[in-house]
Amino acid sequence: MSENTLTYPGGYAYMMERYDGRREPFDFGSEDLPPLDVNLSVLKTVVVTEQAAKKGPADPKTSWARKRRQIAEEFIGLSELAFLNAQLISNLRKRDSPPQTTALFCRLWAEESEHLIAELNLRWLVSSAQTFADHGDTPAQREAGQGLRMLFGMMKLYEFERTFSGLEPSKEHGFGKRLKTRLPLDMESFSLVHGGLDINILAPIWEMGKSDPVIAPLVDHLMQELIEEPGGVFRRLAQMRAKKERQQARQ
Repeated sequence: MSENTLTYPGGYAYMMERYDGRREPFDFGSEDLPPLDVNLSVLKTVVVTEQAAKKGPADPKTSWARKRRQIAEEFIGLSELAFLNAQLISNLRKRDSPPQTTALFCRLWAEESEHLIAELNLRWLVSSAQTFADHGDTPAQREAGQGLRMLFGMMKLYEFERTFSGLEPSKEHGFGKRLKTRLPLDMESFSLVHGGLDINILAPIWEMGKSDPVIAPLVDHLMQELIEEPGGVFRRLAQMRAKKERQQARQ
């Protein structure tokens, strides 16, 4: 096998270089994130203003100051607590961050999950869940976070590619054009009516998430959103399964 036949020429070395290249820590200068014992109740009541997204004459010229303003654009009108959660996530994606970052992120979700779930949009809720994969306090938090990171990451890739089919996310495929061909990596085909792969993917993640009181509210919320979503591969498979069962019942 030559380099030209690889999906990612260079293999592991190339992928790690690309992955690590996005993890350079922010330059904080003389700034810092809030301390671990910051009053979260106060942050819940303070709203992010438009000024937080604008550069002031006294603002430091650091990579963190620029990033903080960029994040602030998404949180105008929302609480400072929700804004802080996003700042912590952005730092935890890097190779290094202020020493209190991980503990503060876990404290936010241990004490204020109800507020955060109400304030954050789905994108930031998913990012929060994924952050637990590397920074959760317990094995259950890290395992559930890793499961959600893989689940939503693969869904994003697949759903993006599917947009090129010309079909709406809620529109299932018909049966007439299916190709009976080799699946990648010689995987066995999925049984539409009797197969349980979809449930076997989702149920263990949900179960693991519910076993930990800190991450449980977040996992519950995201998995409920997933099964209520009118589009996506899992809903389409359910629609196709129901259609196939109706066809078989008429035979």
